[in-house]
Amino acid sequence: MSTEQIILGLLAGFVAGILSGAFGVGGGIITTPAISILLGGSAIVAVATPLPVIFPTALVGAYTYSKADEVSFRAAKWAVGPGAIGAIGGALLTEVVNAHLLLIVTAVLLGIQAVRVIRGGEYDIRPRGTTPGMSYAIAGFVAGFVSGLLGVGGGIIMVPILTTILGMPLKRALGTSLVVISAIVVPGTIVHALLGHIDWAIFLVLTLGVVPGARIGATLALRAKDRTLRLAVGLFLIAVAVLYAVEEISALVGARTA
Repeated sequence: MSTEQIILGLLAGFVAGILSGAFGVGGGIITTPAISILLGGSAIVAVATPLPVIFPTALVGAYTYSKADEVSFRAAKWAVGPGAIGAIGGALLTEVVNAHLLLIVTAVLLGIQAVRVIRGGEYDIRPRGTTPGMSYAIAGFVAGFVSGLLGVGGGIIMVPILTTILGMPLKRALGTSLVVISAIVVPGTIVHALLGHIDWAIFLVLTLGVVPGARIGATLALRAKDRTLRLAVGLFLIAVAVLYAVEEISALVGARTA
């Protein structure tokens, strides 16, 4: 890697870390294109290398939320195992399911839930400890399955489910999502590492950027007013939904006209 690429990698990692800590996601929406476009990684390296980067990123963000008592370890305990199983199952089905069509559906559902996050009043916050553990298990499995199948961060699925469906306060949902994400990426990381798909030099550069970024992003989210945070998270999720929908619709149209 050149000096210029190292600097760009550090900056990309820092931005990804801020997004991860602030919005409870993995940051792959930044690191994947950065590896491909800025750092000269191949397509498979761009897909695989963000996985081990997510692990320290999510842990740092989760630790910051945990210090503020904004992590539900009960929910995480129920969600982690099914999430990992779902991620493996989703990855195994990548050659069978039409991922383009499924991602469009996911984008539509994500956009709907994002609007609910912004509006806030449309869902009730449940008292702590009253949500059945099995609900968290199902949420973890769904997030993991979508993550493994589509190669997207489980957090963009996990956060809306925890808030708008299971009634968890947003800040606690962000922290809990990061704990679950840190576990979901482990199976995929191991598989890709054994296959030699991970560029460990790129991993190191990105990690040096994402770790402080995740700390800053989580701190900013914890200090934000609930209304401001709901607006920021909702707009972020809408942007992701639109990005995925446009990209996948274009891919489907291009395939039909080719």
